Amino acid sequence: MTDDHIPVTVLSGSLGAGKTTVLNHVLTADHGLDVAVVVNDMGEVNVDAEHVAQQSDLAGDEEIIEMSNGCICCRLRGDMLDEVGRLADRREFDYLLVESSGISEPIPVAQTFAMGFEDASFDPTGTYELDTMVTVVNAHSFWESFDSGSALTNQQLEDESGRVPEEVLLDQIEFCDVLLCNKCDLVPDDALEEIEAVLERLQPRAKIIRTEFGAVAPGEILGTERFDFQRAQNSAGWKHELQHDHHHDPQEEHGVTSFVYQRDRPFHPERIAALLSDLPDELIRAKGFFWSAGREDVAMGVDKAGTSVRAGPSGKWLATLPERERKQYFAARPGLKDDWSDEWGDRMTRLVFIGREFEEDALIERLDDCLLTDDEMDDDWNAYPDPFEPQERRELALTNQ
Repeated sequence: MTDDHIPVTVLSGSLGAGKTTVLNHVLTADHGLDVAVVVNDMGEVNVDAEHVAQQSDLAGDEEIIEMSNGCICCRLRGDMLDEVGRLADRREFDYLLVESSGISEPIPVAQTFAMGFEDASFDPTGTYELDTMVTVVNAHSFWESFDSGSALTNQQLEDESGRVPEEVLLDQIEFCDVLLCNKCDLVPDDALEEIEAVLERLQPRAKIIRTEFGAVAPGEILGTERFDFQRAQNSAGWKHELQHDHHHDPQEEHGVTSFVYQRDRPFHPERIAALLSDLPDELIRAKGFFWSAGREDVAMGVDKAGTSVRAGPSGKWLATLPERERKQYFAARPGLKDDWSDEWGDRMTRLVFIGREFEEDALIERLDDCLLTDDEMDDDWNAYPDPFEPQERRELALTNQ
């Protein structure tokens, strides 16, 4: 951390995980830092900010910035930069602590501090330096979901957001430097070990710390110098699996396993849609892309977070690009040619599955049953009904109940 930059720690986590409790614990601890605070709440009245002001010993309202009725990852990004710019002009503090709302996506928040935001007049990169991204996880909610197959979080999002709470929570877990596994007093020790094993598989780079009532040593989340944007962006467990093609022993400790499913034959669209709506409850994460017969124009993406499953077009196959553009890709990443087919180009399926105590062989068999048979390979694929149509509903949202 450069001496003339103000370090920043961002707290993420779903509603009820204990972010504000962690924040108050750190603010009242004896760490020798003058800390300014930004608290983001989606409500019109920022209850979290009022709680922080009541419980902490901060000198005045000027050191607590309330960002209400919006989210700092989207609507309020510019407003947040204006406020932290105003704080920086006075320079009456030496650390900035940001509590984001439960629905804030971490990458845009990190980008705001690391790269600035074009709609804001203040450029943070000359004044602030992102030090640590922290995600607070409700261990009790995880335990309950493991037992009942329910959602990982009960938080509600606005309908217009286009996302579900579990997707946001998984984003927060997969993009962080420190994971605080909070409310551990409500969970048996053996269950905590399983939860930690799941968290480690989802985010292998993060430091996992057990906490009760949000009590964490300030040095674990302040001044750690752990943040690195590129490493954080590429450290999600599913990305690690795709990049390294690891295949783990199903008998691994705590029953947490993952595997990569790869095939070079397309799925029948109706059969794969039916499977995606009926995935095992034990699967916590699935991510990747697949080839759906009749959709040779686009790669179809899959994103399963807890009980929520989304599938739909996620990008173009290289085979659909002009030859000049393909050559540029091959020059930058020569390994792409290894899986290139003379007939189908790069069209294929690569999916990562992460879960606990699920039947890997049974799932692979079900996936294989969704592939086109030899006879179907000779069909007119364009005649197949497409569950991802009509055009305005190209992304199919499925939720296991």
